[in-house]
Amino acid sequence: MDKNAWSIKAAESFIERKPDLTEKWSYDVGIVLKGFEDLYNATGHEGYFDYIKDTVDFFVQDDGGIKMYDRDEYALDNINTGKLMFPLYKKTGDEKYRKAADILMEQLNTQPRSRDGVFWHKKSLPDQVFLDSLFMSAPFYAQYIKEFSDEKNYDDVAKQFILCESYLRDDKTGLLYHACDLSKKASWCDPETGLSASFWGRAMGWFVMGLADALEYIPDNHKDRQVLTKILDRALCALIKAQSPEGVWYQILDKNHKKGNYLEASASIMFTYAMAKGVLMGYLDKARYDEPLQKAYQGVIGEFITVTNQGLLNLNKVCQMASLGGDDIHDGSFAYYISEPIVSNDRRGFGAFLRLCVLIENKSGKER
Repeated sequence: MDKNAWSIKAAESFIERKPDLTEKWSYDVGIVLKGFEDLYNATGHEGYFDYIKDTVDFFVQDDGGIKMYDRDEYALDNINTGKLMFPLYKKTGDEKYRKAADILMEQLNTQPRSRDGVFWHKKSLPDQVFLDSLFMSAPFYAQYIKEFSDEKNYDDVAKQFILCESYLRDDKTGLLYHACDLSKKASWCDPETGLSASFWGRAMGWFVMGLADALEYIPDNHKDRQVLTKILDRALCALIKAQSPEGVWYQILDKNHKKGNYLEASASIMFTYAMAKGVLMGYLDKARYDEPLQKAYQGVIGEFITVTNQGLLNLNKVCQMASLGGDDIHDGSFAYYISEPIVSNDRRGFGAFLRLCVLIENKSGKER
């Protein structure tokens, strides 16, 4: 691969700034390391694999136990980094990675659920369903089934997406709300619908990116596969309607011209990734998506990427964090989402950017 490729620049810049990722078992570590997995698969460069292994080996013990992981929280965010267990087990054959994957799967097997079977985002948020959850858990769940489990469990993976879309999709715009409280008790939700108030970009980014990744493992002949591809297509078509003239997307998706709204990097990258993967893997029609995809990718590079005099890549204009509940501030309003800090080189955006660049530069799918 060309050493000047965006994926290489991104990876080398990240390692230069962050040679050690062992401060916490957290989902953002997994987002970055999945990018390095993709890049390793594309280049065969062992240094990228070593970066993954060194990080995961700090956390995963010989018996599969995971430092800083508490299953009793039942937080779906804690599942995401488990996606790295599969390539590590495949390459090394070390049983500790299989055991760690089993431990995380045990969490999903006992995860609290709504009455119709959708995972709560975490134990401390009863009856609350977040778009974030689909990215954090579903691709791991689907790959675990493919590698180690019973194919009938794909039904449960599909159900998570199908029901979440039914809860959270707005019929008028086709966009998805960040979350809903099925009990309609949370301070941030509409007392009649249970829905949160806004279409937050990164929340919908989690959904489409998670679905694009999960579809990689769900068999072509599965009874719900066509339903899932239609959900992906439907969501991305709604997003294309919200795409800005710059090719990227705003923090709040349906209020492009409202004062304070801004073009946000992580959501824009995630949408572009989902389109690129959908086309390359054959989920989406290439002719239909080629123009908005090219516009989006060029927009991501032009709007968010800069390079320092030292040659380090910066990813700019990332919403650092947003959540719902806990106090009166995190209320899901437009004012709340635009008040959160805007930062550079946040891992959520950086990992997604690395994965997007590998896809685009290597066409690493089965385009048809």
